[in-house]
Amino acid sequence: MSIDRRHFVSSAMASGVGLTLSGPSAAAVTTALAAPAVRRAADNYRFCLNTSTIREPKLGIEKEVDIAAAAGYDGIEPWIPTLREFVNGGGKLADLGKRISDAGLTVESAIGFAQWIVDDETRRKEALEEAKRDMDMLREIGGFRIAAPPAGATQSDSPKIDLQVVSERFRALLEVGDQTGVVPQLEIWGFSKNLSRLGEVMYVVGETGHPKACLLLDVYHIFRGGSDFTGLGLLSDNALQVFHVNDYPASPSREEMNDSYRIYPGDGIAPMSQILNAIGGRSNSITLSLELFNRDYWKQDPLEVAKTGLARMKSAVEKAGTDQD
Repeated sequence: MSIDRRHFVSSAMASGVGLTLSGPSAAAVTTALAAPAVRRAADNYRFCLNTSTIREPKLGIEKEVDIAAAAGYDGIEPWIPTLREFVNGGGKLADLGKRISDAGLTVESAIGFAQWIVDDETRRKEALEEAKRDMDMLREIGGFRIAAPPAGATQSDSPKIDLQVVSERFRALLEVGDQTGVVPQLEIWGFSKNLSRLGEVMYVVGETGHPKACLLLDVYHIFRGGSDFTGLGLLSDNALQVFHVNDYPASPSREEMNDSYRIYPGDGIAPMSQILNAIGGRSNSITLSLELFNRDYWKQDPLEVAKTGLARMKSAVEKAGTDQD
């Protein structure tokens, strides 16, 4: 088994193995290398429920929180439209935040659709104001990240926006995040005219010049956009904090596939071990968020779907750890 040097040092410290100036004894080194405390990629994940996975029963955010907690997740990733419905229905964000906290959950991210990327200057200004409202609302329930997809620039007849221009527009969104304490994550959408490929979103994040610039990636969207998963190994520790987990079947073709074909991780043909070991293989602390839009799952009991999804994610992580050996 290959032992990453930083993994060994951090695990040795965590397990109380002394690293003295005179150096550990040969026996101590042998024990440390054999001990289960050695940190593996499998130890580096938190598990989160993206509420799209149980969306269609239209349970409302409070019930979605209860299901995420009952199923055993660490966190939840709500959709901004659902939060708005909660507020418009008279709900108090402070109460919702307490409900989430009392359930032992964190708000790892949220899904918003502000059109920060579009060419129309008036629409962009309105989108930044919308994003600020969304971020303020999210912060009230304890959230600290939000998705920033290329909403409004996805259709085949949409103009292809220069990536340097996109980076300037994303920088403006990041600066709104600086005001609110919520970090926008540049999201890849594989079906989109803009930002459909891994290299494109990596370029944009790299060119913002902003220290908090980061990505929100997704197994399905990377595949749908035609990128190779090998590129995931190029990401730094801070570039990827939340990763959407799902799988896809062998058919239909990539070009014909849409969100509804997403299935539980491990049930399709995605190279899950390769993906998980790439994003979690450098002591990265990554949140894996189960994001599915499967109509068959929506017809099933939401709690059972949530439980099954968590079990499949954990199984995929365990297998990825075994495949490292």
